[in-house]
Amino acid sequence: MKILIGLSGGLDSTYAAYLLKKQGHDVVGAAAIMHEYTDVSAAETAAEQVGIPFVTVDYREQFQKNVVARFINDYKNGRTPNPCIVCNPTVKFDALLTYARQNGFDKIATGHYAVIANENGRYFIKADTVGGKDQSYALSRLTQEQLSALYLPLSGMKKDDIREEAAKLGFSAADAKDSQDICFIPDGDYVSYIEKATGESFPTGDFLDADGKVIGKHNGIIRYTVGQRKGLGAFGRPMFVSKVDPSANTVTLVPAGEEFSGKTEVGELNFMKLAPMINGTLNASCRVRYSAKPSPCKVTFDGENAFVEFDNMTRAVTPGQSAVFYDGDDLLFSGIIK
Repeated sequence: MKILIGLSGGLDSTYAAYLLKKQGHDVVGAAAIMHEYTDVSAAETAAEQVGIPFVTVDYREQFQKNVVARFINDYKNGRTPNPCIVCNPTVKFDALLTYARQNGFDKIATGHYAVIANENGRYFIKADTVGGKDQSYALSRLTQEQLSALYLPLSGMKKDDIREEAAKLGFSAADAKDSQDICFIPDGDYVSYIEKATGESFPTGDFLDADGKVIGKHNGIIRYTVGQRKGLGAFGRPMFVSKVDPSANTVTLVPAGEEFSGKTEVGELNFMKLAPMINGTLNASCRVRYSAKPSPCKVTFDGENAFVEFDNMTRAVTPGQSAVFYDGDDLLFSGIIK
């Protein structure tokens, strides 16, 4: 097959490209230029070492519109965005698939750790429980069209084994560390980034307790996220953010143990194994953060939204983050916490 692989120059995508070529596919590496900090030099080096052609696709306009603008708007409105999850379907995979369709490729590929499945005419992600680095949460908003064209050659593989083999092959990426930062804010100072981009400053306001009593002053709502503990100041006991209210410019704090929720509402639904639903109920397991363990829950669909009742109180259910719903290892659907 002729396969276009998203190539960052990191260990995973480099080794995935190597595997595809080893399997006999006609492979081309591609990198999406998304912002001013995009550096394709590592990807070019990886392509050269693997021995495949390399192309770039300019997606800066789409990235600004779909990722950066939403990122800023979410923080201004008291939500905590996950730009990588938004970027995957609207920029990275869209760029790959668009270029692939225009240039006669059979499949697109990446170095993600997950499994692609197809049942009853629907494509979906399965959690990669074999290799130990499941990335199904990060891929939870991919479309049916994107999933139908996607090949994930690292499914079921262990990263330590990949790193060892990459070192033997002499790949520069063998020593590369996983990226943890927001790619378009390399210094990590998202507050300064938002203030510069908007020309706005975010004023101080009141910290409130659960009863609405003023207990202190915050430094601007964009500095706080639900579940946060650090950077709040001294209150004589550990406190956590439970709510950010941009209209009142307040941040509500609660003591340890009260940052848990029994229910939430989810919108912007993206269906995978589960066919689109506008009403009805089902039982599932829900992950409310990338690192969170699945929590059993009951889901009730009502039009474009889903209402979630957790079997057990769940920590830091954060507006703006993704809620991802599973049946065992199978990804049923996902949505954005409201």
